[in-house]
Amino acid sequence: MTWTGPKELKAQLVRLWERGELLRDTVTGQTRFPLRMSLRSPTSADITNRFDEVRQWAAELDATNAVRVEWQERKHRVQGAQKLPTCVWVETIEDALTWLGKRKDWERFSALISATRQTHPVLLPWLEKHPLQALALSEEWSRLLAVVTWLAEHPRPGIYLRQVDLPGIHSKFIETHRGVLTELLDLALPVAAVETSKSGLRQFPARYGFFEKPIRIRFRVLDPSIHVVPGSASPDITLDADSFSRLALDVQRVFITENETNFLAFPQVANAIVIFGAGYGWDALARSHWLKSSAMYYWGDIDTHGFGILDQLRGHFDHVVSFLMDRATLHAHAVFWGSEDKPLRVDLHRLTIEERALYDDLRNNRIRPGLRLEQEHIGFHWLAHRLHVPDSTCTSN
Repeated sequence: MTWTGPKELKAQLVRLWERGELLRDTVTGQTRFPLRMSLRSPTSADITNRFDEVRQWAAELDATNAVRVEWQERKHRVQGAQKLPTCVWVETIEDALTWLGKRKDWERFSALISATRQTHPVLLPWLEKHPLQALALSEEWSRLLAVVTWLAEHPRPGIYLRQVDLPGIHSKFIETHRGVLTELLDLALPVAAVETSKSGLRQFPARYGFFEKPIRIRFRVLDPSIHVVPGSASPDITLDADSFSRLALDVQRVFITENETNFLAFPQVANAIVIFGAGYGWDALARSHWLKSSAMYYWGDIDTHGFGILDQLRGHFDHVVSFLMDRATLHAHAVFWGSEDKPLRVDLHRLTIEERALYDDLRNNRIRPGLRLEQEHIGFHWLAHRLHVPDSTCTSN
């Protein structure tokens, strides 16, 4: 049966709710009730051939408490005059909420609107645009408004996020809700209080004038003759990016590896250091202009993302050479081949001819679908051979 019954009528209301339309009306003040529902009715042929079903359909509509049915008399050549539903109305929002079982949700959302009107009416357009998200955040809404109020009173505060001290708001609250707070603060704060060039969750502190956690760079000295820490032949050192940029170490070679074990076990190399890489994101390292006077080698996974990271690093240091990211290394370790879940497909323009050929083979699955060789599976004898040092030196120091 294709006629509209109580189930289909309720489904129409559910769609309005799931699109946020009924909640949105609370913000805008729009009144859509009485609401005429879409109704598919029996045809003349249906009345002739399925008369009992038509009568049952009409009775079910008439028995539905949440709606008002309008009737119209239809003259039929076989069945005579018959009164049938011609349209159906949901009279009030209260009727709709009762039928949907959403009265408590409606009341919670209405409370959000009331609180927002009193404190930050400028945020009402956000509630109108994201009513269901706001409803999901109802338990946190008062705390979100408190954060907005505090920042409006203390623009660009010059403290760390976790230093914000508000009653009932734990130290991680702002970090947890950076996404929605970005949208709210952009509406509530004056233009001068927002650094619009900073975007994304990671740049939330800089966008609103908080201190950023210092990015740290970890490195090991590979030459015992380089005395950075007195009494330590090959120290493992971590510095904030600014301090690292001021080192100006006189080294000839700089190796970068993404794997901590490879970093720790990297053998001694004359006039060299090794840096524990950071994957995608080289802005902090780029401050260290003294690296441009040293030969640089990047050792990443042999997969599409490994070449993507190499390509990005060359955006800051165009003289970087790939290390152990070649076909010979790949095929020598075939027993350790793994799979890359979500390979890159984009063109990379900073690769050498050889690197691009291998990258293209990987992204186009010419060797094997989703092929990946993780750097930690490369033997240290292979590393020693490439460095031209005895295997016996390939230990952590």
